[in-house]
Amino acid sequence: MRSLLPKLGEWRPTSGGRATFSHQDEATGWQVALTVEKNDALSCQLWDLELRKLPTPRPITGVELQKRAVGIAAQTTGLLEPLRVIEVDVERGEAILRSDSPTVRGDKRSHYELSVTATRHATLRRFQAGNESTSKREQMKFTLTHEVLANLVEDLTTALV
Repeated sequence: MRSLLPKLGEWRPTSGGRATFSHQDEATGWQVALTVEKNDALSCQLWDLELRKLPTPRPITGVELQKRAVGIAAQTTGLLEPLRVIEVDVERGEAILRSDSPTVRGDKRSHYELSVTATRHATLRRFQAGNESTSKREQMKFTLTHEVLANLVEDLTTALV
Protein backbone atom coordinates (compact mmCIF):
# COMPACT_ATOMS: atom_id res chain seq x y z
CA MET A 1 0.00 0.00 0.00
CA ARG A 2 3.03 2.26 -0.52
CA SER A 3 1.08 4.02 -3.28
CA LEU A 4 -0.88 5.80 -0.53
CA LEU A 5 1.86 8.16 0.67
CA PRO A 6 2.27 10.29 -2.50
CA LYS A 7 -1.50 10.47 -3.01
CA LEU A 8 -2.05 11.87 0.50
CA GLY A 9 0.55 14.57 -0.05
CA GLU A 10 -1.15 15.71 -3.26
CA TRP A 11 -4.79 15.61 -2.10
CA ARG A 12 -6.51 18.70 -0.79
CA PRO A 13 -10.19 18.66 0.20
CA THR A 14 -12.22 21.03 -1.96
CA SER A 15 -14.80 21.92 0.68
CA GLY A 16 -14.63 23.05 4.27
CA GLY A 17 -15.51 20.51 6.94
CA ARG A 18 -15.24 16.75 6.64
CA ALA A 19 -14.19 15.23 3.36
CA THR A 20 -13.55 11.68 2.20
CA PHE A 21 -10.32 10.48 0.65
CA SER A 22 -10.38 7.08 -1.04
CA HIS A 23 -7.53 5.16 -2.62
CA GLN A 24 -7.36 1.64 -3.97
CA ASP A 25 -4.07 -0.15 -4.50
CA GLU A 26 -4.63 -2.23 -7.64
CA ALA A 27 -1.60 -4.44 -6.91
CA THR A 28 -2.86 -5.63 -3.50
CA GLY A 29 -6.62 -5.14 -3.77
CA TRP A 30 -6.76 -3.01 -0.60
CA GLN A 31 -8.92 0.09 -0.47
CA VAL A 32 -8.39 2.80 2.13
CA ALA A 33 -11.04 5.41 2.90
CA LEU A 34 -10.32 8.30 5.23
CA THR A 35 -12.82 10.72 6.68
CA VAL A 36 -10.70 13.82 7.04
CA GLU A 37 -11.24 17.06 8.92
CA LYS A 38 -8.12 18.65 7.46
CA ASN A 39 -5.21 17.61 5.23
CA ASP A 40 -2.00 19.45 4.46
CA ALA A 41 1.37 18.59 2.91
CA LEU A 42 2.50 16.60 5.97
CA SER A 43 -0.46 15.34 7.99
CA CYS A 44 -4.15 14.46 8.21
CA GLN A 45 -6.64 15.27 10.92
CA LEU A 46 -8.81 12.16 10.78
CA TRP A 47 -12.27 11.25 11.92
CA ASP A 48 -11.80 7.62 10.92
CA LEU A 49 -9.83 5.24 8.74
CA GLU A 50 -11.37 2.29 6.90
CA LEU A 51 -9.61 -0.55 5.13
CA ARG A 52 -11.32 -3.06 2.91
CA LYS A 53 -9.98 -5.98 0.88
CA LEU A 54 -11.54 -6.04 -2.61
CA PRO A 55 -13.17 -8.03 -3.88
CA THR A 56 -14.65 -9.02 -0.53
CA PRO A 57 -12.97 -12.31 0.39
CA ARG A 58 -14.58 -15.35 1.93
CA PRO A 59 -14.81 -14.86 5.72
CA ILE A 60 -12.01 -16.33 7.79
CA THR A 61 -12.68 -18.56 10.78
CA GLY A 62 -12.95 -17.31 14.35
CA VAL A 63 -9.57 -18.89 15.14
CA GLU A 64 -7.97 -17.06 12.21
CA LEU A 65 -9.65 -13.81 13.22
CA GLN A 66 -8.22 -14.20 16.74
CA LYS A 67 -4.73 -14.81 15.29
CA ARG A 68 -4.97 -11.76 13.06
CA ALA A 69 -6.21 -9.56 15.89
CA VAL A 70 -3.26 -10.64 18.03
CA GLY A 71 -0.94 -10.00 15.07
CA ILE A 72 -2.36 -6.50 14.59
CA ALA A 73 -1.82 -5.70 18.28
CA ALA A 74 1.76 -6.95 18.08
CA GLN A 75 2.86 -5.18 14.90
CA THR A 76 0.82 -1.98 14.63
CA THR A 77 2.99 1.08 15.19
CA GLY A 78 2.60 4.82 14.97
CA LEU A 79 -0.38 5.33 17.27
CA LEU A 80 -0.10 7.19 20.58
CA GLU A 81 -0.93 4.01 22.48
CA PRO A 82 -0.32 0.37 21.53
CA LEU A 83 -3.42 -1.72 20.79
CA ARG A 84 -4.60 -4.84 22.58
CA VAL A 85 -7.34 -7.33 21.77
CA ILE A 86 -10.46 -6.67 23.83
CA GLU A 87 -12.87 -9.16 22.29
CA VAL A 88 -13.27 -11.58 19.41
CA ASP A 89 -16.91 -12.30 18.66
CA VAL A 90 -16.86 -15.47 16.56
CA GLU A 91 -20.63 -15.38 15.93
CA ARG A 92 -20.49 -11.88 14.46
CA GLY A 93 -17.08 -12.39 12.88
CA GLU A 94 -15.64 -9.26 14.52
CA ALA A 95 -12.65 -8.43 16.69
CA ILE A 96 -12.32 -5.27 18.77
CA LEU A 97 -8.94 -3.85 19.70
CA ARG A 98 -8.43 -0.77 21.89
CA SER A 99 -5.57 1.23 23.27
CA ASP A 100 -3.72 -0.72 25.92
CA SER A 101 -3.74 2.34 28.20
CA PRO A 102 -5.71 5.45 27.35
CA THR A 103 -4.03 8.84 27.21
CA VAL A 104 -5.12 11.05 30.11
CA ARG A 105 -5.10 14.81 29.69
CA GLY A 106 -6.69 16.82 32.47
CA ASP A 107 -10.15 15.43 33.18
CA LYS A 108 -10.36 13.52 29.85
CA ARG A 109 -9.05 10.18 28.67
CA SER A 110 -8.84 9.08 25.07
CA HIS A 111 -8.23 5.79 23.28
CA TYR A 112 -8.17 4.22 19.83
CA GLU A 113 -10.64 1.54 18.83
CA LEU A 114 -10.08 -0.77 15.89
CA SER A 115 -12.86 -3.03 14.63
CA VAL A 116 -11.78 -5.88 12.35
CA THR A 117 -14.18 -8.26 10.57
CA ALA A 118 -13.74 -11.77 9.25
CA THR A 119 -14.10 -10.36 5.71
CA ARG A 120 -10.97 -8.20 6.20
CA HIS A 121 -12.68 -4.88 6.80
CA ALA A 122 -11.12 -2.67 9.47
CA THR A 123 -12.21 0.66 10.96
CA LEU A 124 -10.05 2.80 13.25
CA ARG A 125 -11.53 5.59 15.38
CA ARG A 126 -10.52 7.55 18.46
CA PHE A 127 -12.79 8.20 21.43
CA GLN A 128 -12.71 10.53 24.42
CA ALA A 129 -14.55 10.47 27.73
CA GLY A 130 -14.36 12.09 31.13
CA ASN A 131 -12.47 10.30 33.89
CA GLU A 132 -15.61 9.43 35.87
CA SER A 133 -17.02 5.94 35.22
CA THR A 134 -20.44 7.30 34.18
CA SER A 135 -18.96 9.55 31.48
CA LYS A 136 -20.17 8.76 27.97
CA ARG A 137 -17.50 8.40 25.33
CA GLU A 138 -17.57 10.50 22.17
CA GLN A 139 -15.74 10.01 18.92
CA MET A 140 -13.00 12.57 18.31
CA LYS A 141 -10.63 13.53 15.53
CA PHE A 142 -6.96 12.56 15.66
CA THR A 143 -3.88 13.62 13.74
CA LEU A 144 -1.32 11.43 12.00
CA THR A 145 1.49 12.43 9.69
CA HIS A 146 1.16 11.03 6.18
CA GLU A 147 4.18 8.82 6.77
CA VAL A 148 2.80 7.39 10.01
CA LEU A 149 -0.59 6.89 8.35
CA ALA A 150 0.96 5.03 5.40
CA ASN A 151 2.98 2.85 7.79
CA LEU A 152 -0.14 2.13 9.87
CA VAL A 153 -2.08 1.10 6.76
CA GLU A 154 0.86 -1.12 5.73
CA ASP A 155 0.96 -2.74 9.21
CA LEU A 156 -2.79 -3.39 9.17
CA THR A 157 -2.99 -4.76 5.62
CA THR A 158 0.02 -7.03 6.27
CA ALA A 159 -1.59 -8.43 9.42
CA LEU A 160 -4.98 -8.92 7.74
CA VAL A 161 -3.79 -10.83 4.66
